[in-house]
Amino acid sequence: MFDALADRLEDAWKKLRGQDKISATNIKEALREVRRALLEADVNLQVVKDFIAEVETKAQGAEVIAGVSPDQQFIKVVYDELVAVMGETNAPLARADSPPTIILMAGLQGTGKTTASAKLALHLRKLERTCLLVATDVYRPAAIDQLVTLGKQIDVPVFEMGSDADPVEIARQGVAEAQATGIDTVIIDTAGRLQIDEKMMGELAQIKENVKPDETLLVVDAMTGQEAANLTRTFHEQIGITGAILTKMDGDSRGGAALSVRRISGQPIKFVGVGEKVEALQPFYPDRMASRILGMGDVLTLVEKAQEEVDLADAQQMQEKILEAKFDFTDFLKQMRLLKNMGSFGNVMKLIPGMNKLTGDQLEQGEVRLKQVEAMINSMTKEERRNPQLLSSSPGRRRRIASGSGHSESDVSKLVSEFQRMRSMMQQMTMGGGIPGMPGMGMPGGGMGGRPQQGWRGYSGGTPKKKKKKSKKNKGFGSF
Repeated sequence: MFDALADRLEDAWKKLRGQDKISATNIKEALREVRRALLEADVNLQVVKDFIAEVETKAQGAEVIAGVSPDQQFIKVVYDELVAVMGETNAPLARADSPPTIILMAGLQGTGKTTASAKLALHLRKLERTCLLVATDVYRPAAIDQLVTLGKQIDVPVFEMGSDADPVEIARQGVAEAQATGIDTVIIDTAGRLQIDEKMMGELAQIKENVKPDETLLVVDAMTGQEAANLTRTFHEQIGITGAILTKMDGDSRGGAALSVRRISGQPIKFVGVGEKVEALQPFYPDRMASRILGMGDVLTLVEKAQEEVDLADAQQMQEKILEAKFDFTDFLKQMRLLKNMGSFGNVMKLIPGMNKLTGDQLEQGEVRLKQVEAMINSMTKEERRNPQLLSSSPGRRRRIASGSGHSESDVSKLVSEFQRMRSMMQQMTMGGGIPGMPGMGMPGGGMGGRPQQGWRGYSGGTPKKKKKKSKKNKGFGSF
């Protein structure tokens, strides 16, 4: 989502490489590149001006740290200011003293408000909170049916009274139903319009007055750039909102909305939508988003995604297998499916530090290769998956697998050879007392036969590190 912005910001770092220290003279070109990068990302002009002024002041006043180069110091200052602009910390959802907690969803038509309502309900259900979705959009054709369908998909009840009922009355009775049945959280999906108008605002005001929500969240399309910030401010001035949900952050958005909303509207971004699937909603953390913008990845979000999918007993068993070098094709297949459940291949890869430089073609190649490997493993017998050595010693088995998977015998031989090499590497690491890793078969720049891609040394908070010598540029994918 921030690829273009990250690339332009790297041009700014280059302006300071090779310098002895940050000065008023050498920082000018770097600041000019940062300004261009932010404007091209459609960040609000006033936000850009304030941002540049703050970075310039703090960069020149930054204490010189031994072993830290000027470009690294500058990155740290930019990182801190990005976090400050986006709101410092995560703004959690409010929770009523006595249930139900009422969340009112507002927004224009086409922003994904109904889907965002269901995504939020699923997010809360994962936190073991019971939810009730309330359908008050009686104007858009099939809006109620859409919410009912999504509710069934995520196993969350939907309260609706049809398209002839009054939206204010639907909201009121929906809250009453939640109170009567002991529901923890009510999420009210309201009607949108193609543009802001008095009737829409009046209806929202009436619903808000009647149900007195604990949260009023504005759903905004991130692809509208800085206009998203202006819309948030308008809604806040007229209705009074407590936060925003940015949708379509996985699309071709330039990032301006994420950097403008808090500063322009004064209201925090609470969640971001990062995909069409109903699971694709993430709490918004300014520090994690700043890390992504600067190409540092987002390990914490990656870990959280994995934790949602991994069974602890399976994880323990997998660890033991790796330590004993008994990791087999069945185990690898489980890891591939886990990766799929965590989201799109490209989105997951870009959460890993150093992977921000992968091109779309490289990510596509990686996804294709994973599918090829999966097809070959699926053509193996259970015994062959458990004991890869059988395939090493039997050309007939390899030919059968090649025929069944639609690939060549040489592809199967290569898979077996690389897998065996990976197991040997695991064994050597455990014998040497190192921490065993799982080489990424199918991962860009990973796998056997390819070097991991070396990202630039940035900051993610904490003690600065000395800049290390660059490794050779990764030429693409490893054998897997």
